[in-house]
Amino acid sequence: MRAARARRLPGLLSVLTLAALALLTAQAPTAHAATDVGTVAAALRESPVYVDPAASAQLSTAEADTLAKKIKTADKPVFVAVLPADFPTQNLFQNLRTATGITGLYAIRLGDRFDARADSAVMSTTAVQNLLTSVQNNENTNTQLDDFTDRALANIGGAAPASWDSGSADGAGVSTTALITVGAVAVLGGAGAYTVVRRNKRRKAEEQRAALDKLRVVVDEDITAFGEELDRLDFHPAEAGADDSMRADYERALDAYEQAKSSMAAAQHPQDVRAVTKALEDGRFSLAELAARREGRPVPERRAPCFFDPRHGPSVADATWTPAGGATREVPVCAADRARLADGADPAIREVDTEYGRRPYWDAGPAYGPWAGGYFGGGLLPGLLVGTMLGSMMASPAYAADYGSGYGDFGSAGYEGGDVSGADFDSGDFSGGFGGGGGDFGGGGGDFGGGF
Repeated sequence: MRAARARRLPGLLSVLTLAALALLTAQAPTAHAATDVGTVAAALRESPVYVDPAASAQLSTAEADTLAKKIKTADKPVFVAVLPADFPTQNLFQNLRTATGITGLYAIRLGDRFDARADSAVMSTTAVQNLLTSVQNNENTNTQLDDFTDRALANIGGAAPASWDSGSADGAGVSTTALITVGAVAVLGGAGAYTVVRRNKRRKAEEQRAALDKLRVVVDEDITAFGEELDRLDFHPAEAGADDSMRADYERALDAYEQAKSSMAAAQHPQDVRAVTKALEDGRFSLAELAARREGRPVPERRAPCFFDPRHGPSVADATWTPAGGATREVPVCAADRARLADGADPAIREVDTEYGRRPYWDAGPAYGPWAGGYFGGGLLPGLLVGTMLGSMMASPAYAADYGSGYGDFGSAGYEGGDVSGADFDSGDFSGGFGGGGGDFGGGGGDFGGGF
């Protein structure tokens, strides 16, 4: 029987061996030296930790395996590369991010230097700099990378890329058992598609759908209110006294209304609402311009909408306001709310339904960040929302991962931590020479001196 079995197996074993060798050649990050950024990127797409053969004395295989396992267990998009001191550094982070094509945090130990960059969707530039500063005094490579990773995992948003699922359990190497299994599947049967849907991604998708459903009610109210303003508008492009500027204002307002409706109909995530409220804000300002021209007044300067309720239209001034239990701040207000505040009365605040009853939109939940961002945009929101529930949420990496990064710039191109975005990312997040990313080192003095 043993002889018969031996006669049946040689072909199968040969195929399995060839399959295993092929996978080792394609996947194992230590199978060849890293001659360029593309090689490093290919390895990081398969595992969170890459150690260049020329830098193997800095981080042992066991240490790399342990670090990779920690990152994969946390399910976070943290990429770590250990490279030799003479590895080319010009545009290193930007080129590595482009070649890898995955949204995340990238940390590089290069010789005895250490630096990191991240997509702002998962971690702010300030947070990266603070993390770097906290580990710069760690001269031991393993200690430094371990400390940095621990702190990064506690702050970063997003999830690990799906491509890591095809690698080994420990991340830094390729399991022989896994290779044999893959080869056996390829030989004995075939293949089929293997799809892994992470539990946290399913949960996040469900939460975002629920948030969008709640937000849709409020946005539909905004669109309806603007449509009613257009209906009430006593203007006809052919009326006496109408000029090209007036007609252009009117046309922009109509276009904004149609844009808002179509953007809302296409919305799939809460962050998509930003385009809707941005269109409504543009449309209301066009109506304000039209009204001024018809009345013979100077065209108003572009101002943010009324903070208390953007449906009130463009603000006319900034007024001092102190929310209950919060700090005093200047907020843009419409004429009616300015008069109310001057009389000591409460402004007409936009309230929405929550599980705790009707609440101001800034205390109603994270989905209202993109909604407010479309109206107020830019860097205005931090000062307006400081001390509020929404302001506190928006300042966290977890919020950035779910709803986009920045105040007023929500969506971050629609990519979250671990998503494959290719070259579609903000190069500013990865700019600067190596060694200039945080703390006192790089660029202007400190232990590491100027970048290179």
